[in-house]
Amino acid sequence: MTISLKPESGKKSRARIPPRLVLSDPWCFLGLGFGAGLSPWAPGTLGTLAAIPLYVLMQPMSTGAYIMVLVVWFLMGIVICQRCEESLRVSDHSGIVWDEIVGYLVTMTAMPFSWQGIALGFALFRLFDILKPWPIRFFDRHVHGGFGIMLDDLLAGLLAALLLHWLTPMLAIST
Repeated sequence: MTISLKPESGKKSRARIPPRLVLSDPWCFLGLGFGAGLSPWAPGTLGTLAAIPLYVLMQPMSTGAYIMVLVVWFLMGIVICQRCEESLRVSDHSGIVWDEIVGYLVTMTAMPFSWQGIALGFALFRLFDILKPWPIRFFDRHVHGGFGIMLDDLLAGLLAALLLHWLTPMLAIST
């Protein structure tokens, strides 16, 4: 089943996605964050929440291995998001949340485990992903397809990571 609604200029589409599509299309299963992107309310936030268990599972990894997984998932995400976008026939649908998953994991790179760190990382990533300050907004508007979908969240994750690492000692976030 496909959807052929086009988003308004500069806005993500919120066209309803049939849940059956998530189970029948492996690209959409991953692109829609294992179903998190099906939510009619705040799919990006739910996609980011879906990343938290992945972060917890990745904790035993060395920083180098963690970064290698992120690079692979980012590169896979370009294909996943492009294919899901093609299946939906909608440019950058708001339900495509693989980018939020990877973006949040970028935010949490080299962060020691703590629930306070997880929550602050979540808040910072969502803030940068929603507000899209420069240069994120520029790339969001000018780079399209799977790479464009992934790029703005990579940048949001990097900015959030910088701020998270700067704030962590000042806020005495325990590990």
